[in-house]
Amino acid sequence: MHPDTPKPFKIAKDEDGRIRLAIRETRFNSQGYPLVTEVLEEECFKSAAAARAFATKHYGAEAGQFTTS
Repeated sequence: MHPDTPKPFKIAKDEDGRIRLAIRETRFNSQGYPLVTEVLEEECFKSAAAARAFATKHYGAEAGQFTTS
């Protein structure tokens, strides 16, 4: 993974304080610049650990692929 590439899973609280999971897809243009598409998962989670477990089960996520904010 390129050092400037964002991690494929982001866990964050939304405006209402609910924990949400976003799945990121990164592609690179012809100059090597990363183009990131982020899709927010519809489900809300009780904790960041629950969001990680969901990503692991449904998307095959591994340790080190998450970022939190």
